[in-house]
Amino acid sequence: MSNQGYDEELREERAYVAALYERLDRERAAAQARYHGALGQTGVTPGERETDVRCRSREAARLDVADNGLCFGRLDALSGERSYIGRVGLFDAENDYEPFLLDWRAPAARPFYVATAATPENTRRRRQFHTMGRRVLDFTDEVLGRPGAAERGDAALLAAVNAPRGQGMRDIVATIQAEQDEIIRLGHPGVLVVEGGPGTGKTAVALHRVAYLLYTRRERMSRSGVLVVGPSPLFLDHIGRVLPSLGESDVVPLTTGDLVPGLRVTAEDRPEVARLKGSLEILDVLEAAVADRQEVPGEPVPVDLGDVVVELDAGLVAEARREARRSGLPHNEARAIFREHAAALVAERAVTKIGEGWLDREDRGLWADLRTDVLDGLVEHEALDAALDALWPYLTPETLLATLYASPRRLEAAGADPALFRADGRAWTVPDVPLLDELADLLGRDDTAERAAARGRAEAEAEYASGVMELMKLDREELDEDVQLVAENLLDAGDLAERFTERDPRDLAERAAADRDWTYGHVVVDEAQELSEMDWRVLMRRCPSRSFTIVGDLAQRRSAAGASAWGPMLEPYVGDRWVHRELTVNYRTPAEIMTVANALLAEFAPGARTPESVRACGVRPWSRRVADDELPGAVEDFVRDEAGREGTSVVIGPPGVPGTIPASATKGLEFDAVLVVEPERILAAGPRGAAELYVALTRATQRLGVLHRDPLPAALTGLAEAGVPARSGHRRFQ
Repeated sequence: MSNQGYDEELREERAYVAALYERLDRERAAAQARYHGALGQTGVTPGERETDVRCRSREAARLDVADNGLCFGRLDALSGERSYIGRVGLFDAENDYEPFLLDWRAPAARPFYVATAATPENTRRRRQFHTMGRRVLDFTDEVLGRPGAAERGDAALLAAVNAPRGQGMRDIVATIQAEQDEIIRLGHPGVLVVEGGPGTGKTAVALHRVAYLLYTRRERMSRSGVLVVGPSPLFLDHIGRVLPSLGESDVVPLTTGDLVPGLRVTAEDRPEVARLKGSLEILDVLEAAVADRQEVPGEPVPVDLGDVVVELDAGLVAEARREARRSGLPHNEARAIFREHAAALVAERAVTKIGEGWLDREDRGLWADLRTDVLDGLVEHEALDAALDALWPYLTPETLLATLYASPRRLEAAGADPALFRADGRAWTVPDVPLLDELADLLGRDDTAERAAARGRAEAEAEYASGVMELMKLDREELDEDVQLVAENLLDAGDLAERFTERDPRDLAERAAADRDWTYGHVVVDEAQELSEMDWRVLMRRCPSRSFTIVGDLAQRRSAAGASAWGPMLEPYVGDRWVHRELTVNYRTPAEIMTVANALLAEFAPGARTPESVRACGVRPWSRRVADDELPGAVEDFVRDEAGREGTSVVIGPPGVPGTIPASATKGLEFDAVLVVEPERILAAGPRGAAELYVALTRATQRLGVLHRDPLPAALTGLAEAGVPARSGHRRFQ
């Protein structure tokens, strides 16, 4: 194309995109008007109004995200038809809804991501726009379907991966690659495992798959929302803008430590303890711990009934306990059966004593009347209540587990490993969370008082509404005889009570995050190799439909309780109804850095497949050996040097080194520059130290440096040895 022809087409494209923005602004204003109209509705129930408001809010939010990069490409079909591709769909309502702009998730947009010279997908040309704000700066073309034509151009991709990192992950709608697109649009309704090495875009693919599923299954999935589970709050903050930038807000981001609402994690388990808690064998311990709290008295407990004293002995309590356990109900729900049966047995013994010498069991009527009188007297018998509470107490998961941990005797009674003992039973750790969640099911809850309170509120609301209705009544004698209209002709007291009922003002994500019993339409699990068998039980409860996107890399596992293979973790819940896909291209980490990381990977995971980097950055990773007193200054030099560059940086080191963070805190994150401090100590930190170091080495997108006091690990000896940098900051690490 000549320069003149290019300039003319650029003007045309700018005009078309400008027209798209004008249409977007009109649709946005209309959506806002509909939203405010929904807020001001009258004559509908609060439930109807709430549903309409949320629908209109979602519609407005979808259009609000589209300002930056609204349209990023164009497809020219062999038929001559043109299709523009963008973040949202815009249509001509007056012309049979012809598309002005195709949503990137629409089936017709798929060739933009997968068409190649060999398989052009009926596409003659793919055009990619480079934009800033609302203005098209330039475009590049690929002509497809002809001999000798190149495969998909990578100008947009390379521009994206070479750009300095920002403060959060960006969406990849304009640069989705063919192998990523296949996974994003995969129609499998169950569990999808996406595995790939560092930099392959696993997380981005999973999030864009969520956006795609919400687009194609909106009605089903938006009612219950999507749960995204990540390894740390820092990671969740890093990815937090991606789905909102794609117009999706019904998403709940949590770590595994957040899966029990309101729990505060304050401690960390040793690896061997984490392994014990993460194994399914802990289920037997929990069941035994619950059973251990359903006690029989060591000595008989006297119950003074005034006329007689009845002993609450081991035999009586054991019989009541058998009856309660036979019900199969959770502990707290079976508690009512235990108390009822124990009271009945106490009453039987009392009647036997009271009637001794004069009352025969054959006199059934008198016996039953006396038994009823005794039972009535037991309803508020404080001593009996206290005794039964002690023998079969109401338990919360936190109370039971804290008491178990802090008591060697109870640990032994439950068949638990003594390593689970800790003096402060409530010093909660992340591996405690699935145990507490399991106990919530084992214990259940006694909601008798809660249900009574709810009935009382409902009765009070109905009574209030009836009073209002009386005040609203019109004197029929004062009405025109043709009208004869009174308030109850329009709504009754029940309708009015419904309108007075308090509604939860929180959005779906807030309500779901606070509700332990909430179930989701889909769950995304990132860094899934770190999850234990017990973690998976929690997540499967949260998604009865078993609709999951799971991403991870078994080679990066550092948790002693994590996965060494996917099948054993998933098959107990879904059998063989899960599929596995692999990402093979590293878009983030340059070849120079992956050469170093792969040498380490070959030592601790020799069978692992290494992804191929799409680019080189031209900067060799370096190492520098320092003395103890030089280390702080060398770290400061790196921080000062990187502060003068565009992008992000981080210093990763073993515990106890000032100015560093552990590699585990950077899982799933990326930085322009990374300094790894004392890799020899990271490697020696435990059985998964090699995986920890591998994570540290693969966080950088441009520059990697290593400071070490002891000799470098053998796998890292290929690093270029750096000279001592100038302390002035003018000379940069290279």
